[in-house]
Amino acid sequence: IKSQGGEVRMDRTLARLDWDASAEVWTTTVTRGDGSTETIRSRHVISSAPITELSDSLAEPLAAADKAKALRYRDFVTVALITRAGRGFPDNWIYIHDPSVKVGRIQNFLSWSPEMAPEGFACLGLEYFCFEGDGLWTSPDIELIELAKREIDKIGLIKAEDVIDASVVRQPKAYPVYDDAYQANVEAVRQEIEARFPTLHLVGRNGMHKYNNQDHAMMTAMLTVENILA
Repeated sequence: IKSQGGEVRMDRTLARLDWDASAEVWTTTVTRGDGSTETIRSRHVISSAPITELSDSLAEPLAAADKAKALRYRDFVTVALITRAGRGFPDNWIYIHDPSVKVGRIQNFLSWSPEMAPEGFACLGLEYFCFEGDGLWTSPDIELIELAKREIDKIGLIKAEDVIDASVVRQPKAYPVYDDAYQANVEAVRQEIEARFPTLHLVGRNGMHKYNNQDHAMMTAMLTVENILA
């Protein structure tokens, strides 16, 4: 992006999207990390934000706003355990089906790239599927780290005493939920956006409320850019 003259602006939160139908221009208002605001004018807006959050940011509310609000998400907590190199496993990740532990999946980050841990170390990410605000989500970091150490020891991948350091990452809205009504809700929102806001484009897993993998999510953005430039 930068090599082609574009900008990547970090530490900003979307506050409001205003559509001028007569000029066919968007005014995007964002809040910087220091609390100040910034406005950006553009012909197109590409959104990978959860549909619920996008709907709330529109200055002109959607008639289908209740459909957007009805969409649900699954969240997860990752506890990254740092250990010595050679104490991981060859797979990218493994799913855990042992009912005696809470962890659902474990990632070996070195299997993705050797750049994902310092030389001589390995990083194993224990993923706990939960909902934002539930008991797991609100547990203190130290309790989650101790839980992860006990469980990886119980599973037998590494010993608890092999853990050198650890960190906790909470990822909200990691997975769109496919309930009985999600398809009708998404379709109602998409149809209204296409009719009222033709240059607002939805991409990615949360932007489309579609449980696809990272490659497919990125491809939706690439194809959207191709369509805009066509």
